[in-house]
Amino acid sequence: MRSSVRATALSAVLLATTFLTAPAVVAQTAEAVAAAVPSDVITPAVAGVTAPKDFFAQEPGTDYYLANYDQYEAYLKRLSEQSDRIKLESFGTTEEGRTQWMGIVSSPANLANLERYQEIARKLAKAEGVSEDEARQLAAEGKAVVWIDAGLHATETVTPQAQVHVLYRLLTGQDTETLRTLDDTILIFGHVNPDGHQLVADWYMRNPDPQARSFRDIPRLYQKYTGHDNNRDSFMVTQAETRNANRIHYREWFPQIVFNQHQTGPRGMVVFIPPFRDPFNYNFDPLVMTTTTEVGTIMHSRLISEGKAGSGMDSAANYSTWHNGMYRSTPYFHNAVGILTEIIGGPVPEQIPLLPDVQLASNDKPMPIAPRLWHLRDSVEYQWTMNRAVIDYASRNKERLLFNIWRMGMNGIERGQRDSWRMTPTMVDSMKAAATETTRGAVDASLLDTVVRTAENREPRAFVIRPDDQRDLPASVAFLNTLIRNGVDVEVADKPFTADGVRYPAGSYIVRTAQAYRPHVMDMFTKQDHPHNTEYPGGPPKLPYDMAGYTLALQMGVNFDAITGDFAATGVRAEDDLVAPAGRVIGSGRAGYVIGHEANNSFILTNRLLAAGIKPEWIGQSVRAGSETLQAGAIWVPASAEATRIVREAVGPLGIDAHAVSRRPVGEALALKPVRIGLVDRYGGVMSSGWTRWLLEQYEFPFEVVYPQALDQGDLNAKYDVLVFTDGTTPALNAAGYRRTSGGGQPSADSIPAEYRDWLGDISADVTVPRLKAFAEAGGTVLTIGNANRLASLLGAPIEPALVKTENGQVTTLTTSEFFLPGSILTAAVEPSNPLAYGMAASSDVFFSNGQTFRLTGDNARSVVRFDTDTPLRSGWAQHQERLKDTSAVVDIDMGEGKLFVYGAEVIQRAQPHGTFRLFFNGLLYGPASSSQE
Repeated sequence: MRSSVRATALSAVLLATTFLTAPAVVAQTAEAVAAAVPSDVITPAVAGVTAPKDFFAQEPGTDYYLANYDQYEAYLKRLSEQSDRIKLESFGTTEEGRTQWMGIVSSPANLANLERYQEIARKLAKAEGVSEDEARQLAAEGKAVVWIDAGLHATETVTPQAQVHVLYRLLTGQDTETLRTLDDTILIFGHVNPDGHQLVADWYMRNPDPQARSFRDIPRLYQKYTGHDNNRDSFMVTQAETRNANRIHYREWFPQIVFNQHQTGPRGMVVFIPPFRDPFNYNFDPLVMTTTTEVGTIMHSRLISEGKAGSGMDSAANYSTWHNGMYRSTPYFHNAVGILTEIIGGPVPEQIPLLPDVQLASNDKPMPIAPRLWHLRDSVEYQWTMNRAVIDYASRNKERLLFNIWRMGMNGIERGQRDSWRMTPTMVDSMKAAATETTRGAVDASLLDTVVRTAENREPRAFVIRPDDQRDLPASVAFLNTLIRNGVDVEVADKPFTADGVRYPAGSYIVRTAQAYRPHVMDMFTKQDHPHNTEYPGGPPKLPYDMAGYTLALQMGVNFDAITGDFAATGVRAEDDLVAPAGRVIGSGRAGYVIGHEANNSFILTNRLLAAGIKPEWIGQSVRAGSETLQAGAIWVPASAEATRIVREAVGPLGIDAHAVSRRPVGEALALKPVRIGLVDRYGGVMSSGWTRWLLEQYEFPFEVVYPQALDQGDLNAKYDVLVFTDGTTPALNAAGYRRTSGGGQPSADSIPAEYRDWLGDISADVTVPRLKAFAEAGGTVLTIGNANRLASLLGAPIEPALVKTENGQVTTLTTSEFFLPGSILTAAVEPSNPLAYGMAASSDVFFSNGQTFRLTGDNARSVVRFDTDTPLRSGWAQHQERLKDTSAVVDIDMGEGKLFVYGAEVIQRAQPHGTFRLFFNGLLYGPASSSQE
């Protein structure tokens, strides 16, 4: 029923936005596809504009060739010199220092008036103070703004090679469609991963033999820190490239369509294009999804009209619209269309396989393609058609796109000014449970008011963060900055105010829900209630596309109040990143300084002190400092000229207070020392290790990256104090040795440059593990996170996995029907008296993702974080969460003279959960520390 209704609705859309100039041609061969290419593709070049084939050493899009970013950049500069249809602008620099360029393409008249069109786009997107009449006038005057990117995932090589052809054709085409679309639209072509493009293309082209070229054995991540996860950073905004793109999307240009191009397509097909599968995130305006469906359907129809078979939608792939964090999904929470395509292809020709199940036409795969040899040039032509379809849609629906982004923004503003309620899966279940009888599925209509539209379910008018109520104020300000970098309006109260009966001081941060980007605000503050999707009715759960629960305010440990009633407050709106209130030196004592352990920034100060040869201590019990009581773990810094200089220079910018006291606090303490950290990685780069590298750099921890071969050499205590194994750094170890967890081996040493050969190898049970055991027993510290926790059993740790079952004497993991908890946030009990948990609250939110928890089997293991309820789920989705009760998520284990810290919770995942960073940072310093007492 859903498919037929959708097909009928979309047929109407096609009739309303007709662009087809030729009947659909069923084409299954390369020759037929080529013959169906519109005539404007081969329009003679405008004089003086260099064609790609005349600029590059080999034409981009031909087999066994990849142009690198330097060449791409040079070509853009050439085009900008030769054509009056393009304006080339930098929109920032990358993590490796390359310039990110965007080519703004439109008619010469539009390019001469860009500031006006940019202002129109801003006014309509933000909606504030714009009446409906003015919105319609602006929509009539304005131009549709479309962002089209390339190169995000650098081993997906089609998009940057195709983009040079798209640009050339738009800059030289003289056909009616090109001229019309340039008049109606402003197209922003942005490259979102120059560093990866350069790395991958150079690696591929290093082999002089075209037939021997490959980019599958690249030695490191293709984004400096995050690799493929550069497409999971959009709401957190940690990386330079993300900050640059977000600024264009949500603070400067406000495109109504964001076209994010990927590969590879579904097997036996060519390309995935929306519509997407469920679930639909209930926070964003439904108009954004119906419009996304329109654009996607137009793209399918244009491919088919040109005889280009093999596109699929919806059930053809796993992509949904739930998770807010990707280049194409974050736009939904900003009232913009987000288009994702996933196409096959690359420099090496590939065979489309015959999969009988995809050969029968259906709504989700309307024109199957027969097996054939596929070339990069074929992908280039499909890319051109898809780009053309999006641009033509924007042109023909210019006023509707512009007006509708205002309409959605105004919907958010109006909803935030009145009582409103969201319908969530839990509310649906509650209505069913409350119903006394049903009639063909219908229940008493009054349940909508008695179960859903209740006072406690009312949506907030605002969220207020008061500075004096934060365990880690700089982290709370960092959270607010993620909102600002996503275009959200944040205010700082200029005087005290009262809301919901509570008095808030001046300086409190106010995030109103009555704003255009309300969907993003709600998604970042409120819990996600993920639908319980199953593979079939009554079947096992269907894995979400990425995370199910990710509420950033919870991950970052922000204390906030949700204001549900009307209130009056005035404030200053932040124009750019906020700065945390300056920290202070409090008191006049001369013996030294006492500093709280709650703020993550205290580790920056600690690392600066250690680097200067000063040895701070962690006090093992609560400390009274002036009028404040600091919890166990407070940092003691003995006075010296150098210590005083470092403390006084650091506390202001870091936003932490230091208490100058007249004597050292009494009691047991841990004396810290400089630590030598080895962060384990593998050839090719592990994303979790890359994220950790970024995090360690931000907090000024000294470290070096270490590979399996170096671990296997032994004598580890002479080189390291701490070894960190993040998720994915170890293969699936067992008693007999190891096996890889995913297909594909590492390259042979003689096939790669000598400088990378010592990166090869794997962690093994027979060689590496004995070296690690000796390291720990001799006083070293080993930290394991996620699936690296499998090392614990091989090291003889007195813990056993809890989320398992025993059948016929064999221990196996639970099925997804027996336990299922995809990336979600849980509430856990923490033991803050354990040094591993210094600075944590006794109850804290932790991120967990289908991992493992533990039961303790020996006295030398201590639970630091455990689940103490049947219902720990805070945000996301969990089935049989009761299995977590009385199991441990973080364990502190003595190993001879050293330590093993096991993290079943993902305490640093993607650099998001600031609220649990301390559990990791403490582990880096705690193991090597020594006891002291006054």
